[in-house]
Amino acid sequence: VQLQESGPGLVKSSQTLSLTCTVSGDSITTNYYYWSWIRQPPGKGLEWIGYIRYSGTTYYNPSLKSRTSISRDTSKNQFTLQLSSVTPEDTAVYYCALRSRSLGSSFVKDYDYWGQGTQVTVSS
Repeated sequence: VQLQESGPGLVKSSQTLSLTCTVSGDSITTNYYYWSWIRQPPGKGLEWIGYIRYSGTTYYNPSLKSRTSISRDTSKNQFTLQLSSVTPEDTAVYYCALRSRSLGSSFVKDYDYWGQGTQVTVSS
């Protein structure tokens, strides 16, 4: 399975950050697959943002839930992240990742496949 992030590298404060993950090698509707967004701010650790599971249901990090939406386009085998009302604190490398187990997880160590990551900078 291969994952590739895409989207703008620069977003202005208060706007909505939108990223797309394009998946190849398997279907995003495959049973027991959990598709996550994860980020790493400069100088900090990895932070799980949320996932969309194979059935289409979603689960978000409670600390980001009010600003986060993850959706999918099964015809394109893609899933997307929208993070609203961004601030410079949302500047990070954003990754999409896959967990191929029977249960979802919010622990980044539990993810088996990762995209290469994309840098997003939020300007003030």
